[in-house]
Amino acid sequence: MTIQTMGLGYSLLVRPMLSIMDSEKAHKRALLGLRFASFTFLGRMLLRVLYRPKKVHIEEFGMAFENPLGLAAGMDKKAEAMQGWETLGFGFIEVGGITEHEQTGNPKPRMFRSSKHSALVNRMGFNNPGSKKMAAHLAKARKPNVPLFLNVGKSKITSLEDAHFDYAKTVELCGPYVDGFVINVSSPNTPNLRELQKDEDLARIISEVMKYSRDKPVLVKIAPDLEDLQIKSIVDTARGMGCAGIVATNTTIARPDESEIMSEKGGLSGKPLNKRSTEVIRLIADHTDGKWPIIGVGGISDSDDAWEKITNGASLIQIYSSMVFNGASVVKEIVNGLDRKLKSKGITDLRQAVGIARGE
Repeated sequence: MTIQTMGLGYSLLVRPMLSIMDSEKAHKRALLGLRFASFTFLGRMLLRVLYRPKKVHIEEFGMAFENPLGLAAGMDKKAEAMQGWETLGFGFIEVGGITEHEQTGNPKPRMFRSSKHSALVNRMGFNNPGSKKMAAHLAKARKPNVPLFLNVGKSKITSLEDAHFDYAKTVELCGPYVDGFVINVSSPNTPNLRELQKDEDLARIISEVMKYSRDKPVLVKIAPDLEDLQIKSIVDTARGMGCAGIVATNTTIARPDESEIMSEKGGLSGKPLNKRSTEVIRLIADHTDGKWPIIGVGGISDSDDAWEKITNGASLIQIYSSMVFNGASVVKEIVNGLDRKLKSKGITDLRQAVGIARGE
């Protein structure tokens, strides 16, 4: 079965059914379906036959990645389907966000789809089981054979002044079971959280987290809505304190228009974010002369989008919304598409493509 056939089947059959469901319920059912499909050996074998992409190797953070495409945070908050994501062919997985304290999140409805814009708006509010329950779950779960990152946030009940302790506790408890951490100070759905992107607050968080990170890579995830000078300042702070890299970017509070769904409060992900996230990637790559790893995320829906992120400076990339609008076949389309682009340009190593647009 070809990628095009699988994608068409998803568009004609699955997506219309999901579109009539509440977005959050559709999300939960999709997760449940993946868990069920990947539960048995035969199920995993079928998923591999249908969806597994080619290998496009790259090394980063001292780890080997079979391909540069990862699952972005928020898709699998509680790490429920790690085996399924690995089976689909993701090169790495980011679960969470997780906060020190368990949270129910914001009132429902809090997730909205716009097929017109190929975009999602969410104001989930870091709903998660908390660091103790998450650590217990990760301790029992089978760790995937691809790098696993944990997205770490701040509990709503924790003051900004004590935020560094909140982040550090989650890292301390969950640290033994993951390969790296992403400090999330850029979600628009926790009151005042983005204030923690200020240099002094961010430095305090990084310093405390580093005490418990076990020398595993620590990255910072930033908002796309910052001014360029603010982004450079955050980069200088995080890099100077030993962070391994940066995730660019989180969701945006900007909107492409004033339609009904776009008027909902929350963070916007998907196609409208693509241009700005690439701009931020390029800004960071230029500012660091391409010497600091960037994970590019925001509006990637096909291999052309992925290639643009990589050639502007991202060594790894992530998707979220495109899984909702294109289905699981998008993993194979993106990775195999990158493989074709490398071969067409006579490039044998993906690393050689990282940031090449900067030299054009």
